[in-house]
Amino acid sequence: MEIVIRAIVMFIVLFVIVKVLGKKQIKNLTLYDYILSITIGSIAADSIISLDTPLYDGLIAIVVFAFIGYLFSLLALQSHMVEEFIDGEPLVLFENNNFNYGNLDRAKMSVAKVLEHCRLKGCFDINELDSAVLEPSGDVSILLKGNNQPLTSRDVKNNIQKNSKKQTLSHSIIVDGVVDKEELKKAKKTKSWLNNYLKSKKHKLDRIALLSIDKNNKVTILLKN
Repeated sequence: MEIVIRAIVMFIVLFVIVKVLGKKQIKNLTLYDYILSITIGSIAADSIISLDTPLYDGLIAIVVFAFIGYLFSLLALQSHMVEEFIDGEPLVLFENNNFNYGNLDRAKMSVAKVLEHCRLKGCFDINELDSAVLEPSGDVSILLKGNNQPLTSRDVKNNIQKNSKKQTLSHSIIVDGVVDKEELKKAKKTKSWLNNYLKSKKHKLDRIALLSIDKNNKVTILLKN
């Protein structure tokens, strides 16, 4: 019965805290929000189950953490510098037809992971990508090049739709200097063809960030910075 009472009390307290701190979707949580949520949740669970520990100890710890979170939220609203320190800053992962390896290292992300995020956003061809930015929430925002951006009603009225390029699936044969044999096979190319192509372009395998080819046999090569 004591556990039931503890659970009810803790639920009410957590409900009030969530109302005070504000609601966010899980995908929009920053690292700071995530740590705060996990810590408060862990304290709450331990306070409910550990009958040897006074309930008020857990409540005090939760209120302290919630107050710290609320205080930092207020400071972040008043200062962009504080907000950037707490939540982090956006990192440009792709720009000017090349990957930013410095920011990729900071974000602990690979080229393959960036390409995955792009595909999830509907961009299957690196030639259509203008820029990709890692947001503080961990999501990747992408901007397509002008002629590949979604059509608007104005575009339709101006008959731009008939001139827009149809999106095609490209095969990422080399990613971060590693040959993907399955993608090479899907592109109906051989290892011999790849070696000859690289030789003709005087490119070394370990210097290639991405080499992709579309169904029209158009090859795109992005070199590491």
